[in-house]
Amino acid sequence: MEQIEPLAIELNETLRREAPQLYLALSALGKELYFPRGILTQTAEAREWAHRYDATIGIATMGGEPMHLPSLYGHLIGLSPREAFDYAPAGGLMELRRLWQEHQAELNPGLAGKSRSLPVVTSGLTHGLSTFADLFCDAGDLLLIPDMNWGNYRMIFGTRRGAAVTHFPLFDPSGRLDLESLRERLLSATSRPKVLLLLNFPHNPTGYTPDHREAQGIRDAVVEAAEAGANVVVCVDDAYFGLFYEDGVFRESLFTLLADCHPRVTAVKVDGPTKEDYSWGLRVGFITFSHHEGGDGEAVYQALEKKACGLIRGTVSNSSMLSQSLLLKAMRSEGYRREKEELFRTLKERYLEVKRVLSQAAFRELFRPYPFNSGYFLCLKVPGVDAERLRRRLLEDHGVGVISVGSEDLRIAYSCLEKEHIPDLFDILYSTARELKDRP
Repeated sequence: MEQIEPLAIELNETLRREAPQLYLALSALGKELYFPRGILTQTAEAREWAHRYDATIGIATMGGEPMHLPSLYGHLIGLSPREAFDYAPAGGLMELRRLWQEHQAELNPGLAGKSRSLPVVTSGLTHGLSTFADLFCDAGDLLLIPDMNWGNYRMIFGTRRGAAVTHFPLFDPSGRLDLESLRERLLSATSRPKVLLLLNFPHNPTGYTPDHREAQGIRDAVVEAAEAGANVVVCVDDAYFGLFYEDGVFRESLFTLLADCHPRVTAVKVDGPTKEDYSWGLRVGFITFSHHEGGDGEAVYQALEKKACGLIRGTVSNSSMLSQSLLLKAMRSEGYRREKEELFRTLKERYLEVKRVLSQAAFRELFRPYPFNSGYFLCLKVPGVDAERLRRRLLEDHGVGVISVGSEDLRIAYSCLEKEHIPDLFDILYSTARELKDRP
């Protein structure tokens, strides 16, 4: 077995000294990670100091700009060749990282005064979740997720990292968030070296966001487990953040409540413009860390950022420069907030139309929607009807696509339905479900 690199030892010693509980929460891989000093470091130095000739990085240049094909560059407007074709730093463009941190602080006033790192750029949110898993998850580690969840979590944490994935009910029988089940699962894990908790609100697949009481209840359950001796690492997946359609929901990220909350709690925020800024294919995400310790917080976060950057360097090398440049320009543009608000209103109109349609007596008789108030989706329980059979019948007989997510549950993404098409889809869904229920 290879010996651990001196640079990793140096980072580990910083974490062990300044944040011992966080150090203990790292995976074996996380402890071995470091950001290499070499070509990238020397290239960064050359870009600052090599005013005569820079022969360091493996790109081709001409006239001081990256070489490029006119057939590619001709499709890009408002970007320089360097903004489009150059390599980005492993951790992402520094200007974008700082701007995203400011953006999140503006949207989450509860972060004021909370200790947290500078966001590190990832190649989309899934890559951010994978980065979190590699840093903190070993084979056999307990991962708590709701019983209704995004299916890719099992691939990222179970298949790739060998986590012992354990579920807790998302809702109790009354339709409220099942805080007591979450609390019980956390408290039952206090004898383990650590417990990983993954939360995603607005929730995929149900489209639910907690209210203020429920959000505080999640935070209280985590802190209670930490007080009981658990080393809790919480990942907040904020993929659908900001798409809140009802008054009374908790409109900030749960990260604001969990950040800097207890020495035994490490909070990690994974977010990005994917859904927030309607830029799914750009593949830009961010990962931010928060830990409450009495030591040198800046040194702790620099060590974590270097480990994350080393992991990125060893997998995707760096995230797309073109995508980062586009996002940076968009966020600086005068129309950024107005354009987002316009698209948000369109999604809210679709949400309200779904609520109107489902309020009709016939639909209430056949469907039981799970609580939903935000995001892209809703889930329907169709009691007495096999969800996969219903899905196949809708697709084959009517050309309607939905997702079966349980024996009697369907997920419907109203985000990709025009408002005027929503009544027709539910009419088709109703008639097909009624037919299967009456003639099983």
